Amino acid sequence: MADDRSTPPPLPAPLAVPVADSHTHLDMQSGTPAEGLAKAASVGVTTVVQVGCDVPGSRWAAELAAEFEQVHAAVALHPNEAPRLVLGDPDGWSGQRRTPGGSPALEAALAEIDALAALPQVLAVGETGLDYFRTGPEGVDIQKESFRRHIEIAKRHGKALVIHDRDAHEDVISVLLEEGAPERTVFHCYSGDAAMAKVCAEHGWYLSFAGPVTFKANQPLRDALAVTPLDRVLIETDAPFLTPHPYRGRPNAPYLIPVTLRSMADTLGLHEDELATAIAANTARAFGY
Repeated sequence: MADDRSTPPPLPAPLAVPVADSHTHLDMQSGTPAEGLAKAASVGVTTVVQVGCDVPGSRWAAELAAEFEQVHAAVALHPNEAPRLVLGDPDGWSGQRRTPGGSPALEAALAEIDALAALPQVLAVGETGLDYFRTGPEGVDIQKESFRRHIEIAKRHGKALVIHDRDAHEDVISVLLEEGAPERTVFHCYSGDAAMAKVCAEHGWYLSFAGPVTFKANQPLRDALAVTPLDRVLIETDAPFLTPHPYRGRPNAPYLIPVTLRSMADTLGLHEDELATAIAANTARAFGY
């Protein structure tokens, strides 16, 4: 049943030029990681960055990257995770009903992220940043402190920084400029406008585009893509979330990267091979592999 929202979308036509999914969550997808990676490779998505959002997920990412050559890990506390460590999680949003741990809980978690970031298969610190959509005002200062600490960890270990920015554009940029952004900084699932994209480009930051760039209502996002220097464009799924059009609402996975890439190529007026070649080089440069 093609309209069954639980049915995975079909395999797209393979890309002629292999690319990387710069941000995915294989631990949240159906099937085994090996199955997901094989399916992706069959359509030309030959590398993935597995991203952690908390300490257990970051450990898992590092272990997966040690097992599979085509997987690189990013480790961090998600912006929503930091306040929940300190203040607790009474609503169980994280899947764990946690009691408040205070500052010691955040310090202990950051120490684990720091240790994981030293591993050779861990190429990035992220996703970190600011998210004002889900966390209330009481969590803002905790998020900012966590973000600053992640920036320091990334710079000390010489790793890329992967940013989660939701409803917090100005503050994210302010913190990056105050702290001094790492040499390689990636805005995951870029959601700003063209003006912000130009600011990011001025600082040499990478912008990673996901399924929303294919949604009809998101012309401002396509305008942002159009003004982003080609050598700063990345692509991602953020799977199992943000499935591209025309499969929105169905399960996302790395094998759907070609759908988004072809839409982006149309926006830019490029042949898909040209865009794929640029994205492959950009991803390797951004993550240092």
